[in-house]
Amino acid sequence: MTLEEKGLPWVDHHLDITKKEHITPEYFGINPNGVVPTLVHDGVVIIESDDIIDHIDQTFPEPPLRPTSEEELVKMYYWMKSAIEIHIKAVKTFIYFHKMQGKMKQSEEQKLLYEKLQTNEELIEFHRHTNETGFSSEEVAVAQKTLDKFFEEADAILENNEWLVGDQFTLADITWVPLHFTLKGAGYDFSRYPAVQAWAERLQQRESFKKGILKWCPVF
Repeated sequence: MTLEEKGLPWVDHHLDITKKEHITPEYFGINPNGVVPTLVHDGVVIIESDDIIDHIDQTFPEPPLRPTSEEELVKMYYWMKSAIEIHIKAVKTFIYFHKMQGKMKQSEEQKLLYEKLQTNEELIEFHRHTNETGFSSEEVAVAQKTLDKFFEEADAILENNEWLVGDQFTLADITWVPLHFTLKGAGYDFSRYPAVQAWAERLQQRESFKKGILKWCPVF
């Protein structure tokens, strides 16, 4: 979405994670966590999605996707960092339980290769969990409580503002709309948050959403 908002040319190398196309020595050689996305720009490799879009916006500042005031800049980074911090323990847990349970299980060969390549203990534990026992309803309840906290906060903000950070469309919105898209597809109940739903509908009208998300994943 960020690349599309900037109107930048880019080359994609699509990996189908359901087919375990990311579990290769070659890809782990680029991204040591073995996750997507990865950006390679002028020989520089960036592996966290919030860092990727921040790099794009700062390297190509027009049109700007960040607020000008220091106070609102802090708010933007709060939303971006929060999305990363809760991704495994809340977002992935909720989605795997409701939509992917049993579907992403690795073969014994894939499991051994993954654990040989992977050095991130949180990701090793997550995938070990999905391979062996799956997630319990109690674990998912904790994940949902975390998600509810953030969407309650977002709903309160969006009742009086068009975007997550005041009235300017920023990287914060770009960070959270894919989470809304995938969580909705996994059955998360957004009817409790009408302002968040209206925000998502505004975002879905943007060409960057259509080209940056729907082109790759029309339905989740």
